[in-house]
Amino acid sequence: MARTLTRTQFAIAASLAALAGYVDGIGFLALGGYFVSFMSGNTTRAGVELVGMDLGAAGLGLLVIMSFVAGVIAGTVISSDTHDRGPMVLVAVAVFIAAAALLSNLDVRWPMAILLAAGMGAVNTVFSGRAEASFGITYMTGALVKIGQGIVAALRGGDRTGWLRYLVLWLAIALGAIGGAAVYGGIGHWGLWGGAATAILIAGVLRLRARTLSART
Repeated sequence: MARTLTRTQFAIAASLAALAGYVDGIGFLALGGYFVSFMSGNTTRAGVELVGMDLGAAGLGLLVIMSFVAGVIAGTVISSDTHDRGPMVLVAVAVFIAAAALLSNLDVRWPMAILLAAGMGAVNTVFSGRAEASFGITYMTGALVKIGQGIVAALRGGDRTGWLRYLVLWLAIALGAIGGAAVYGGIGHWGLWGGAATAILIAGVLRLRARTLSART
């Protein structure tokens, strides 16, 4: 990781990865095969749809990508302009998810897609520092690469456990996606309220941790 995290910070990062997987699982099913946190997949789909001349489907994929970037921008601005960076970003994430839940019954998919993608983009800035994201929360391709590299390093006598942190992050987002799909199968769009509530809960944990550290100093 670009920056060493404490155990508490890593636990929060894993929780955020699970949240991202959960929301992505619901979004994928609700939006008919578009991701709200995995932009590489949307890029591929948009390209394929363009070749197939399905401009509507390609346009939705590109819209999701732009919304994700807009969410990163919004989260970065919040991180740069506020003292309580993480909690405020997560409050914004909760608002995005809640708004998507409120608009989920519309006949068109784009409002929900925009809001969820923006929220997942913002999640990646929770651990931002000096306007640069320390590492990505919602995409795990890099983590899988690190797992492979870490296994080789361990076999050669290097750090034997460093790769496990990336495995935990991958498992978190995978299990979150399973949970999101299961919840969507049971209660549909209502499951998004669980994602919004989780974002608020994690924001509260971050805020409490900040107060505790401040009291100690």
